[in-house]
Amino acid sequence: MRAAGDGIVGRRRELDALFGWLDAARGGSGRVVLCAGEPGIGKTRLAQELAGVALAGGTRVVWGRCEETEGAPAFWPWRQVLTALRLDTGTLLAGDVESPQDRFRVVDEVTRAVAGAAGRNGLVVILDDVHWADEPSLLVLRHLADHAPGTGLLVYAAFRPLAAAATAHGVLPDLLRSPATNRLDLHGFTLGEVAEEVARLVGDGLGTDPQAVLKLTAGNPLFVREVARAMADGTWREDRPPRSVLDLAQARLDRLSVGARRLVQAAAVAGREFSLAVVSHALGASVGRCLALVDEAIGQGLVDRVEEAGEYRFVHALIRDAVAASLTTVERVELHRAVAQATEATFPDSLSDHLADIARLWAQVAPYGDAATARTWAIRAADDAVRRLAYEDGVRLYRAALALDVAGGSTDVERGRLSVALGRSAYLAGDLAAAAAAAVAAADSARAAGSAALLAEAALVLEASPDPQVNVVAEQLCDEALAGLGDASAVLRARLLAQRSHLAFYDGEQDRVESLSAAALDLARSSGDDRALVDALHARKEACPGPQRREERRRLAAEMLTLAARAHSPRSAMWGELWLIDAMIEGGELAAAAEELAALQVAVSRVGGPVSAWHLDRAAACIAQAQGRYAEAAALGRRAFERMRPLEPAPAAGVFLALQCALAAHVGMGDEAAALARRPFEPPPRFRTMALITNAVLLLQTGRRDEAASCFQQAGPVDAWSLPAFFVVPGHVYAARVAAELGRFDDLAVIVRRLEPFRGEHAVGEAAAYFGPVDLALGRAQAALGHLDEAVDLLGAAADQAARAGAPGFVAEARYHLAAALLARHGRGDHDRAVAAAREADHLAATLGMAAYVDRTAALLGRLRAGGGGATLTPREAEVATLVTEGLGNRQIAERLVISERTAENHVKHILDKLGFTARSQIAAWRARGG
Repeated sequence: MRAAGDGIVGRRRELDALFGWLDAARGGSGRVVLCAGEPGIGKTRLAQELAGVALAGGTRVVWGRCEETEGAPAFWPWRQVLTALRLDTGTLLAGDVESPQDRFRVVDEVTRAVAGAAGRNGLVVILDDVHWADEPSLLVLRHLADHAPGTGLLVYAAFRPLAAAATAHGVLPDLLRSPATNRLDLHGFTLGEVAEEVARLVGDGLGTDPQAVLKLTAGNPLFVREVARAMADGTWREDRPPRSVLDLAQARLDRLSVGARRLVQAAAVAGREFSLAVVSHALGASVGRCLALVDEAIGQGLVDRVEEAGEYRFVHALIRDAVAASLTTVERVELHRAVAQATEATFPDSLSDHLADIARLWAQVAPYGDAATARTWAIRAADDAVRRLAYEDGVRLYRAALALDVAGGSTDVERGRLSVALGRSAYLAGDLAAAAAAAVAAADSARAAGSAALLAEAALVLEASPDPQVNVVAEQLCDEALAGLGDASAVLRARLLAQRSHLAFYDGEQDRVESLSAAALDLARSSGDDRALVDALHARKEACPGPQRREERRRLAAEMLTLAARAHSPRSAMWGELWLIDAMIEGGELAAAAEELAALQVAVSRVGGPVSAWHLDRAAACIAQAQGRYAEAAALGRRAFERMRPLEPAPAAGVFLALQCALAAHVGMGDEAAALARRPFEPPPRFRTMALITNAVLLLQTGRRDEAASCFQQAGPVDAWSLPAFFVVPGHVYAARVAAELGRFDDLAVIVRRLEPFRGEHAVGEAAAYFGPVDLALGRAQAALGHLDEAVDLLGAAADQAARAGAPGFVAEARYHLAAALLARHGRGDHDRAVAAAREADHLAATLGMAAYVDRTAALLGRLRAGGGGATLTPREAEVATLVTEGLGNRQIAERLVISERTAENHVKHILDKLGFTARSQIAAWRARGG
């Protein structure tokens, strides 16, 4: 088998690498190979050799080819792959155009279907001309790189680096960063390889100078072969050597009969691959006559047959380019019109697959009098592209349709609706700037037409986003539309109010969210429109943050679940279940929340895709972390992060960061938590303060006190904090820990006052992570402030609350801090209570594997059993304790005492262990009381 490829000159190294990857894939170590090179360098020839070897070894091979024209449907190369695998493209590529997340679901399902088809014998997928691929197809390729390991899948994707479209330039670098991706760069032939190739093709008898051929072709294998062919067939002229493959193709074209020349010219207009039925219809000739003509073109090396009956393909894109370049303007216009009409007539039952191609053809005719026809087809193709989730193609085609209205033949309403469609497509594609510009244009048309309804549609193009500039545009349009709409449409008004409420939520205007969402929900309920009701329920949920509004969120969840059952909407069911689970966790009903995960899983499986799976994983991880199943929580959190990171990095990182902080508090700093502390991510503006506080927690747990202090300082004065509504409680819980550890007692006192209204509640942020009873944070804060009576009461209550919730790790944490507070207070009966609390904390910490606590609980329990009297510090430890009281960090202590920073850190740790304390602030409070 390894002898294969001997007929390919100069590619032994690349073939050996491909065969090695093929063997690895057959063994279950799949991967993606990106083969890069200029046109004619041999990418496709290399793929053909790989295919031959794979097939000879019993491995299935399927091809997917990208089209260089703008007429291919969305997911075109994968449609070919799925069809070859006999998988249902209609089901796999169907999605909800109203949900941008649905494209992620389709990408995920196509990925899993292709990876699953590898089976026991493996599968080779060859993608040609990936530089022309649409973005959805590239997303599948990127996703496959994550799923290929552990499968028998080998994907070979050929592309031209210099020809890659903007979408490819965005995806390919990310794809190359995947550990399951390899890159092959093909280069031109050397002098010896040129000589070998020419001799192989035409023999040595022509006396050709290889040096001259190398100089002429720059070693490009296709050009070398074409030169050799010209030498063999007599079209080579020493006095007028060809300058490119185009010249060689033109010479071959000149040797065709008039009929064959006309046929290949029509075929060049149709595309790299073409149907003989379309070409014959365009020429007005019989298929039988055209068969003879296409055979003539095959004989001249211009065209090849493909597997499908009646389908043909130019041997190379450059050959097609050469044929197309031979057309006069008149011929080009006539043939584009004829091929467009022929395509429509030939595929009446599958016209959807050809709409974009027909639109491309008519666009070429538009400047010569058919602009209205071209515009009609562009709109049809754009609508179809969006339906197929190819939002970028929709944007391009809607723009083309608007540009084709050069004569002003459309009404203001028609232009406005077209701009609305363009804006929505751009928004779904993630191009917020283009969406905002289209919404503004649609509003201009609406004003010109005097249409309040169209103005409302323009305002609904934009949704609330992390980009404040986009939100400003959306707010202005919403306010204007609401003012102009009056009471004309309850449905539109409800949706506008819900939209305006979302925007206010992003701006932190919680009072406006309250009034706007209430009005939206009342209107939506009375309208009987399910879409308006879904929008309004989402808006109203944002108006109900925190424990004080938990019961209303439960009612909203129940209403969403009722709507989901009525409308058969799995997505609405997913949201209802998520809201209910979040309310249960916040209410300390962890067992009930865990049981509800089954219903969430049913909804998520019906929605499909990585985004919905992320929601399930993050909720399950939060519950596992709260219940002390730390390894399970970590695994679920990692999986959730990997699902969401390529799609929505900001929410993926934010949720992962919160979970890592919560886990680190009980099991210590793992590699992932430490990496997050080293490389904090850039959050959306509304989450900046929360991110700084959270990162300060991680920095403290890694011993980087000065950096943590700097991070906390950047958050600004506590009174000026603006935390997202649903993170007010957890944000202050974490802030209390940081302020206590850093000895910022004035800040800590303010934070305590802010947390007091939430006594008896549990801290959780949107089912991202559970932070325990609020009383636990208050108790630790009061202990740091030296208010030991309050600390003892709060920590005892926190332990009971955590026990009722089923959160054993937080029971251990509360009991440990309770024992430390009792020891510090040293009142009547405190010693015995401290021993009992420390014993329970030590048992739970050991049982649960709480690495951050096991040494501390054991040390505290040992000290209490030994008598629990006042700790005796060494003279050096007493010096260090005094400097800690002054607020110095480890580095400053080291400089003052002329010791290493590590030694200073060890002294502080020994002091904490001896005194049974957990925070430096407790050392300061102990010193202040005369310790």
